[in-house]
Amino acid sequence: MLVTGATGIAAATAHRLARTGVHVLVLARDPTTTESLVSGVRDAGGHIDAELVDLTDEAATVRAFERLRARAARLDGLVAVAGGSGRRFGDGRLDAMALSAWEETLRLNGHPTMLAVREGLRWMRGQEPDASGARGAIVVVSSVLATSPSPERFGTHAYAAIKGAQLALVTTLAATHAVEGIRVNALSPGLVDTPMARRAAEDPDLRAYAARKQPLVGGMLDAADVAAAAAFLVAPASRGITGQELVVDGGWHVTSVAP
Repeated sequence: MLVTGATGIAAATAHRLARTGVHVLVLARDPTTTESLVSGVRDAGGHIDAELVDLTDEAATVRAFERLRARAARLDGLVAVAGGSGRRFGDGRLDAMALSAWEETLRLNGHPTMLAVREGLRWMRGQEPDASGARGAIVVVSSVLATSPSPERFGTHAYAAIKGAQLALVTTLAATHAVEGIRVNALSPGLVDTPMARRAAEDPDLRAYAARKQPLVGGMLDAADVAAAAAFLVAPASRGITGQELVVDGGWHVTSVAP
């Protein structure tokens, strides 16, 4: 099983998968967080390997997959998490956004998804199906903001756009590769307590908003909640599911609160 990213949802997913006894492969670019993740999984008795790579770099990503293929005979699952907020580039309302902010936000979130999923598909299509006829399962982590915006609190339009594009990509990939025994699904979390969400975590007003908007968890979701869903979607237990969006949002979609 392969996971992109080494913090937050990605780290929680790697730990969750490792506890099931599978060999976890990680692609991430930060050496400190990647080393910490690898050490933590191994200390817990898990089997994990990692490659440092900038997943926005096509050539580097291809080489990283080649190295991973030398370490693992098969790729049965891929969870594409890597990405991040574009606020530092100027992501916000479209009518106040520079083109550079749009491009950098889409690059940060779109390139890692496209490249990792492309290389994962190439790997899966080249391997023999297992006893059930499956060649692999892919999960793309999108966001609740793609379909349930909160413009007053989280009005980052480039981020929402690329997360919506990921949902469309999942649909067309699922339709294309179902006949080959490859499943592709999306996972859309609500507001999760991760390093990416530090702004919200450190803002009492946003935390109070999260408590009202995500009443099932009384605030921000734990990354482990999302990791459990990711692990399910790449497991044989979900063998009949493809082209779907699983929303893990603590009630965000169905809860209306004052701005």
